Amino acid sequence: MKLFGPFKQILTLNNLPLRGKISDEQLEIIENGGILINSENKIEEIGNYDVIANKTKQSLSNSSTLQLSDRVVLPAFIDCHTHICFGGNRANDFAMRNAGKTYLEIAEKGGGIWSSVQHTRNASEDELLETLLERINRLILLGITTIEIKSGYGLNVESELKMLRVIKKAQEKTKATLVPTCLSAHLKPRDFEGTSSAYLQYILDEILPKVKKENLAKRVDVFIEKSAFQREESRNFLIKAKELGFEITVHADQFTAGSSRIAVEVGAVSADHLEATIDEDLEYLAKSETVAVALPGASIGLGEPFTPARKILDKNGILAIASDWNPGSAPNGNLILQASILATYQKLSTAEVFAGITFRAAKALNLTDRGILKKGMKADFVVFETDNFQNVIYNQGSLVASEVYIDGKKIN
Repeated sequence: MKLFGPFKQILTLNNLPLRGKISDEQLEIIENGGILINSENKIEEIGNYDVIANKTKQSLSNSSTLQLSDRVVLPAFIDCHTHICFGGNRANDFAMRNAGKTYLEIAEKGGGIWSSVQHTRNASEDELLETLLERINRLILLGITTIEIKSGYGLNVESELKMLRVIKKAQEKTKATLVPTCLSAHLKPRDFEGTSSAYLQYILDEILPKVKKENLAKRVDVFIEKSAFQREESRNFLIKAKELGFEITVHADQFTAGSSRIAVEVGAVSADHLEATIDEDLEYLAKSETVAVALPGASIGLGEPFTPARKILDKNGILAIASDWNPGSAPNGNLILQASILATYQKLSTAEVFAGITFRAAKALNLTDRGILKKGMKADFVVFETDNFQNVIYNQGSLVASEVYIDGKKIN
């Protein structure tokens, strides 16, 4: 048994609703708190530090207790949508976009997603692994211990499998939980001779069976958009991917509406982006079990409107928040900064923000053992040097985690 504490405040996020709005008054805040971790690296008990210490003193040694007063503890954060396995750099895209160039003009200058595809294809597994681990470690420093990572910059059998194998190798070298997602349906590659529907069939026939055989991913994603894949061909693709045994998620409604409805109809675990979702479809989404994932990093990177997070919550939907960290549209990667800015523009309570990057984000990944600090849950938690949990969002990402714990063990 290990007892951690005393902490000024423990924000457990326990007993909060999975869907809909949350007021800060609903938050469970344990003052002078302690967390007792058992031999299976699960939370055994959480509550007043002195009470737990007195009750368990026979099974504790001095070395098991850490004095961490005047600090705040929260469940470790979850980033449920990233693209952090990639080669190359697209700083020039960002500069050209800010200078007023269009997507087509940037692509004609050698930028856009195809630029990332070329760099990723040309990179070795070792090169991709090195940069991926650097990005994972950066996220851990922010208090993020569960990270979804997509493929989608390979766009052929060889390179998509290379990306997913790199993510699998990275899992062997980090204590963070990595959740790989196959996004071969990111867009039709320029060197594919055939229609977009034919490329989706190519993914079903040539890529996904190999992904399944090597156990490289259990999730499949598709980008439904005018510039990528159309609604009906995407619907058919998702249904077939689901028949193959994959969970499905969707890049939906980023620039045009309509695809979030398809995500719900095919039973996607999440619909991500939603910046262009119309009110009628928000209502439909909010009544479903599909998690709405806001990606404020993409809105900031592209200068586009934010996901209508307030409306989703007011309609009783399930809202998660993720970074969308990628080399093109969302290069920032700081989930706390992005979530704090989203809160300002969408008027989200502190409780709603924390829910969106913990247990509601876990729901978007079909994970049930994390995101809340209570008995039986995975002992992943983050510590901040402050006497008030509100300061985490108030400082908009500039208050850096002082300690991060995975399975009850300090990572940094």
